[in-house]
Amino acid sequence: MAKQIRTTHVGSLPRTEALLEANAAHAAGTLDDAGLAAVVAEQTDAVVARQAEIGLTIVNDGEYGHAMTEKVDYGAWWSYSFTRFSGLELLDQLPERKPTPAGKLELDAMTDRRDWVAYADAYADPTSGIHLATRRPWVFPVVTGEIRYTGQDIVARDIAALKHGLERAGKPLSEGFVASISPASAARVGNYYYEDDEAAVWAWADALREEYRAITDAGLTVQIDAPDLAESWDQFITEPPLEDYRRFSAVRIEALNHALEGIDPAQVRYHVCWGSWHGPHSTDLGFDKIVDLALSVNANGLSFEAANVRHEHEWKIWQDTSLPDGKYLIPGVVSHATNVLEHPELVADRIERFARLVGPERVVASTDCGLGGRVHAHIAWSKLASLTEGARLASARL
Repeated sequence: MAKQIRTTHVGSLPRTEALLEANAAHAAGTLDDAGLAAVVAEQTDAVVARQAEIGLTIVNDGEYGHAMTEKVDYGAWWSYSFTRFSGLELLDQLPERKPTPAGKLELDAMTDRRDWVAYADAYADPTSGIHLATRRPWVFPVVTGEIRYTGQDIVARDIAALKHGLERAGKPLSEGFVASISPASAARVGNYYYEDDEAAVWAWADALREEYRAITDAGLTVQIDAPDLAESWDQFITEPPLEDYRRFSAVRIEALNHALEGIDPAQVRYHVCWGSWHGPHSTDLGFDKIVDLALSVNANGLSFEAANVRHEHEWKIWQDTSLPDGKYLIPGVVSHATNVLEHPELVADRIERFARLVGPERVVASTDCGLGGRVHAHIAWSKLASLTEGARLASARL
């Protein structure tokens, strides 16, 4: 019998009504920490069981412990920073921003993406499907004090919930992962405290190290969510010289590797994406320009978009890119950016491209990015079912 291609996803899964109501009640002060923890545990059990029933090999908690709040609307994976780190505030009037080191790139505002400017008419059109004004106004936290990790109790809650869910589903700890933000992604908020933006990145790395260690010390895998590596390219109002951008990114990967020091790379996977917003992505940076930087992270697993129509052709880079010993690929073979349900035959074809280049044992079929909040829940779970069926087809054919 052919060995089954392993499967997983990137992290965020559709939130249940019970979870959303519990978070709202907790934010309003009508549900205490213990009450929220009980709901998180119950819902995590259910989401782990559903992933296992579908046939996913490597599962997670759906990011159910990453709180979505009203004060910061930029996705649960980032807004959880307010509950886990000191030194963050929301200010109506900002003080003078700390400088960028001389000769270094300075990241522009999150709202000035070149793609949004190039397709301003489409993003401004309420009938386009990508109308930015349909979202609540984005409010970003800023760093006004020392960044320290304060989320010990919360991450312990999330770890316990996932471990219990894995046990109930009959899965080992090695098949469970918890997502955590990269230092560079965390540091994209404004810095009004540290000497410069690079100092802020290193401060985030020191704080996040505690979360990474808590997850891996529990026997689980940590997934580093790092859209910053590829996505930040689009945040410079003027396209920067490539070598300058690579140097900008290399500093941030150095900080991440510092945060991962002493952690077994076999317990780490690194997720690269070009941003989860639905739009043309006309100014995305090619993966070939940064794939060597991604491979320099002390993580054995490399997760990246390969079903997104802007990047699907980039499977070809693995014809010439050597995959270091011990590392494996986690290509996206179903997309978070379309409501169209991928046919299992197409999913199998996408898996086979990578498996024939690096070997089936070095491929874990996945989604491009998190599905929670990006497509309807019914469609999201159907996409995961198509993913596992496609993996079965590919396994039989390889």
